[in-house]
Amino acid sequence: MIIERIWTGNAYRNFNYLIACPETGEALAIDPLDHGKCLQAAKAKGWQITQVLNTHEHHDHTGGNDAVIAATGAKLLAHEKAGSRIAGVNRGLKAGDVVKVGRTVELECLDTPGHTMCHICLQAHGDRPALFSGDTLFNAGAGNCHNGGDPVALYTSFVDQLARLPDDTQVYPGHDYIENNLKFTLDREPDNRDAQAMLPEVSGHDPATSVVTTLQQEKQINSFLRLSSPSLIARLRENFPDLPEQPDAKTVFIKLRELRNRW
Repeated sequence: MIIERIWTGNAYRNFNYLIACPETGEALAIDPLDHGKCLQAAKAKGWQITQVLNTHEHHDHTGGNDAVIAATGAKLLAHEKAGSRIAGVNRGLKAGDVVKVGRTVELECLDTPGHTMCHICLQAHGDRPALFSGDTLFNAGAGNCHNGGDPVALYTSFVDQLARLPDDTQVYPGHDYIENNLKFTLDREPDNRDAQAMLPEVSGHDPATSVVTTLQQEKQINSFLRLSSPSLIARLRENFPDLPEQPDAKTVFIKLRELRNRW
């Protein structure tokens, strides 16, 4: 499996991805908003984009579909319930479905509602485990729920699915928000040494060459995966004085998401 991460450089700070089979040169384009850069990258590598996959229905993830499909004839894949929100879906995906790219690449679909209720992530198994997480899990952060999402569903996706993936899973999100997310982590958990150490590495960084974190690192630097941290909970109580002495993980997650909305 070859992963080409494409930095769009746009105001939304999108990442696009090409996932290619090294044997056949067939490629999957994930959320190819910047269709020009995606098509150019595929041409430069000698790859043929045969499939386009949208993690969810927001325009900053679907806006390049038509141009890529017109240029390549690729088939469009998305959540099985996203057909009314994404035009031209050829294959609806549900949890456990496998997306094959060429002869060597297989990606398992995870149904991960929260940011929207029709959101999927892709998990690559094998020697190089990876997660293409769209707007569900960001480096050091979590997606918002402003446009058709639900924070309780997002919590469930995090705790019941993403947190249980192998620790060496590399995380490839839909946007570069790592610097600001680390600042939120340290605002919530000022004594987090891992976040303290990583922040200088990404301050003013070039997202095109930015760090790719693992799930193990996320569990060290991402507030939304650190729901039992005593210092995080103590700090949270400053904003929510009625918080129980030992709040459950869901309550901590929901309150964190509420704070992040206005932080």
